[in-house]
Amino acid sequence: MKPPAVAAALEEALRQLGVRVRRERGTFRGGLCVVEDASVVVLNKLHPPEAQVAVLAGALREHGGVDQLYLRPAVRAALEDAWAQADAGVEEETGDDA
Repeated sequence: MKPPAVAAALEEALRQLGVRVRRERGTFRGGLCVVEDASVVVLNKLHPPEAQVAVLAGALREHGGVDQLYLRPAVRAALEDAWAQADAGVEEETGDDA
């Protein structure tokens, strides 16, 4: 499944969980935040779809509830792959700091 389609499916999953998704321009990576007691994911519209998938996957992990949703197998596989890549990045960073 191509990254733009995965990003769209992950956006829809977040909306089903009650999280608002906004696309903005700027010099930021994006992520999940709380604005006036409402969860919001901000995506940088200038970033490629692969980067947006990583941000959306991180937001889904942080918010929780993804196990309650039906995701197409290709979307779930892409989500789990994004989580694995994020975990690998975290391990590398903590390994360098020690």
